[in-house]
Amino acid sequence: MIRPGLCSVTFRSLPVEEVVRYAASAGLEGIEWAGDAHVPPGDLDAATHARTVTEEAGLAVTSYGSYLTFVGSDEEVHAAGGAVIAAARALGAPRIRVWATRTGSAETSAEDRAVTVGRIREFADRVAAHGLELGLEFHGGTLTDEIGSTLRLLDEVGRTNVLTYWQPHQDMPVEPALDTLRQALPRTSTIHVFSWWPGHERLPLAERSDLWEPAFAILAANGADRDALLEFVPGDAPALLPREADTLRTLITAGEELAR
Repeated sequence: MIRPGLCSVTFRSLPVEEVVRYAASAGLEGIEWAGDAHVPPGDLDAATHARTVTEEAGLAVTSYGSYLTFVGSDEEVHAAGGAVIAAARALGAPRIRVWATRTGSAETSAEDRAVTVGRIREFADRVAAHGLELGLEFHGGTLTDEIGSTLRLLDEVGRTNVLTYWQPHQDMPVEPALDTLRQALPRTSTIHVFSWWPGHERLPLAERSDLWEPAFAILAANGADRDALLEFVPGDAPALLPREADTLRTLITAGEELAR
């Protein structure tokens, strides 16, 4: 089952209560709370509040969207990880999203890559002790900037609670983007859904149905439960969320029909 939801970073300037209100009124089912906006690492009051308001609206906390990058000294990375874990636990999130550094795979030395692998592995073990999962942001400018490096990184980390997110890389045409999804699929937990084309131009989600219908068909054929989270809408306009949420549900249904 594909569960439609929202990344709170979509409306980073809005208070928690309004994010929840918009998500609920649009008929979405869950929220990934942003660590750089609504639920800062270590802020247990903010995390508890977001969890309470979310659950009272009948929504699920799908994940904690941290911006942990594993960059810095060992002591700094360990402390940052602890603050992220504390927030995720207070939030009641089953999954923490992390970034595999801020350097692209081609620009990262073998030594620096090995350090990052070790740090992700250690953090994965720490969160596993709390029954949590990690999701690597699938993004340019990191070690997940292309599919080969992403799959290799998952192998190098070698932890069953470490999976990847998926989204189309910027400016990637439809077929190459879908190919990355097919390759990552068995190890993908969450989908970030948006319609950018070209570059950072934000379009209505329906204008990239040529990408998202087959993407959801691939996901439906696989059959695993996953979250599909809206991330960004044209003009960052909350008033557009009901339309975009309706499109998301339509695309999920169309994908299911294609997969039959």
